[in-house]
Amino acid sequence: MSKVADEKSEEKSSNEKEEFKGEPRKHDPTFNGPIKNRSCTDIICCLLFLVFIAGMVVCSIIGYARGNPYKLLYPTDSSGNICGYDTGYKDTPYLVYFDMLQCAKTGTAVIITGCPTPQVCVKTCPTSYWYYLFQAAQETATTKNVADRANDMICKAGTDTTAGTIQDLIDADSCAAYYVKSTAVVGRCIPSFFLEITDWAQNLYVTTGGTDYNLTNSAGEGITGTAMNEASYWLAKFMSVSEVIEMVFKDIVASWWLLLAFLGIAMVVCFIWIVLMRWLTGIIVWFSIFAVLGVLSYACYYSYVQYYDLKTTNVTGTWGYSEAFALNFSYYLQLKETWLAFACGTATFLAIFVLLLIFLLDRICIAIELIKEGSRAIGNMIFTLIWPIFPFFIQLAIVGYFGFSSVYIASIGDQKYYTNGTNTTDDGINYYLSRIPCTPDQSTQGSYCDFVKYGGTEYIAVMQVFMLFMFFWTMNFVVAMGQMVLAGAFASYYWAFEKPKDIPAFPLTASLYRTFRYHFGSLAFGSLIIAIIQMIRVALEYLDHKLKGSENRIAKFFLKCLKCCFWCLEKFMKFLNRNAYILIAVYGKNFCTSAKDAFFLILRNVVRVVVLDKITDYVLFLSKLLVTASVGVAAYFWFQGKITYFANYVPTNLNYYITPVILVIIGTYLVCCCFFSVYEMAVDTLFLCFLEDLEMNDGTADKPYFMSKGLMSILGKKNLKPGEKKKCCGCC
Repeated sequence: MSKVADEKSEEKSSNEKEEFKGEPRKHDPTFNGPIKNRSCTDIICCLLFLVFIAGMVVCSIIGYARGNPYKLLYPTDSSGNICGYDTGYKDTPYLVYFDMLQCAKTGTAVIITGCPTPQVCVKTCPTSYWYYLFQAAQETATTKNVADRANDMICKAGTDTTAGTIQDLIDADSCAAYYVKSTAVVGRCIPSFFLEITDWAQNLYVTTGGTDYNLTNSAGEGITGTAMNEASYWLAKFMSVSEVIEMVFKDIVASWWLLLAFLGIAMVVCFIWIVLMRWLTGIIVWFSIFAVLGVLSYACYYSYVQYYDLKTTNVTGTWGYSEAFALNFSYYLQLKETWLAFACGTATFLAIFVLLLIFLLDRICIAIELIKEGSRAIGNMIFTLIWPIFPFFIQLAIVGYFGFSSVYIASIGDQKYYTNGTNTTDDGINYYLSRIPCTPDQSTQGSYCDFVKYGGTEYIAVMQVFMLFMFFWTMNFVVAMGQMVLAGAFASYYWAFEKPKDIPAFPLTASLYRTFRYHFGSLAFGSLIIAIIQMIRVALEYLDHKLKGSENRIAKFFLKCLKCCFWCLEKFMKFLNRNAYILIAVYGKNFCTSAKDAFFLILRNVVRVVVLDKITDYVLFLSKLLVTASVGVAAYFWFQGKITYFANYVPTNLNYYITPVILVIIGTYLVCCCFFSVYEMAVDTLFLCFLEDLEMNDGTADKPYFMSKGLMSILGKKNLKPGEKKKCCGCC
């Protein structure tokens, strides 16, 4: 009785384990590749996606109808007039700050609240120094008259410069107390006299009649080079950046045809490399394995030799405080204990590596054969290499569309005004001016309530969040579409019994038709999950940014944990979605069913999945590295003119020869990602089909394997001929 009970208990435990891993797929005698007789899946998600697309279009239309991107592109003066755009201001495209020193008083908040000083639109930026006392002295000396003020002074629009004294105009903040040499940067006049300064602490001055007039603002504060540099620090950064960008742009224009030529070469190299992968994969993998084995063995041997040498010479060492805290590595290398630790560590790693190699040998061989099979599949369906170009251009169009729409929506907002009050805040080091929002009217207009920025109302913020969510959803949708189309094509290759004879005509086109005809909703479902996770991650990043100045370490800790968890969740869901799309492309079932089947299929073969995934990642990483490095090195020597035979084809007017080299390297890497993403999808699809093949078939005449002969030889399997029986191993 006890024995029967134990057997039942073991059987029950075994059944529970099998149930935990899901039920293997049963053999279907009619199945010979991606099912053609299928129905639409996840229709609700399809309709939901279309509704959200309609909402996205409505948001864009509202933005295009009510927004004005010129508000964001052109500077705006203190009264809310757009320089170079509004009526009456078209001939005054530049913005001048009355007192640049005030910009430093708001600290980093200057980016948000603006400079608390009047700002006016002008035709050109100042090209000389000017000071109001200097002007007053010239009027007193009759070298200038009141009518000259209109040309010499920078004042607000509508100011009568002939009324009253210069001091009255300055006290009323109607005119600037001074201005200095400036350069237009993104429409703003930024001080550009810094190269002329020898003593940064000395006050800037203008000279007339042998008299020096030190520059001061309306509050009597001295204008020094240091003060102006601090005040215009962030704005001045644009000057150097804009100059570099201009030179880089000229280099691109001068070498654009060579950039395209190198990208074409990169495509050819990628194609040749993928074709060669069927012969090189095994060499790369086994060479790397034995290289690691050799390095670990030599490291272990060398460490033990050093240890025994130091031991036989009776070298002793003490862990003194001075040496320990000095972190002198050469000191530790003189201790036998150090080499003993190295020897034990490398010996441990070597033992683990050898054991893993012994137990995973068959799985490594399977992974190598599947990678080779992926190369054969691409060779038989060459148009799959061109396919990634289409999703890439669709993604570029989506980025452009959302970029323009976001700019228009952001420009819907009303003008925001802030006071030039004297409230101050203390950060423990400096006192900063605090600006308060206000509403302009007759009593607050002008210096007391200046325009700062365009701010959105509540519904604009909602629209921007919605557009960001739709950006994530549509981008992930395009990625999913590209993966499913390729999966359908490569599945057609695998399930062709005689390759390439039985491969259906136009497998890529047929897969594209099935994807859009039946599985639009499944694509929307899978991409929706990723988009939601990405929105949560954006929200966590926003909270992290808000908590940067906080002292609540517990909140920061939990926030870091959440960010890590959702990063892992996104990676896992992308992996699961990818495999779900493969099974959808093969069997035509809905997303949830396919995701469940893919999960249990991977769970039943988890070791094979890990080995294949890591070997594939390693091979593709080396492939990308080799192709990118080879093309990049060729570009480096080419643009340096070191290839004398082609020296006449190198542009001679380059500012930075490294600019086209960097662009070639970046472009080559992107080309590699496109080409090898096809290769990676081929390997993943063939692998899942291989696992399904093992579960559904047994090699008999009724259930023949569809896998290649190379895979069958590794597994010790073969397809039996009609009437031939399986050999019994003696245990049946």
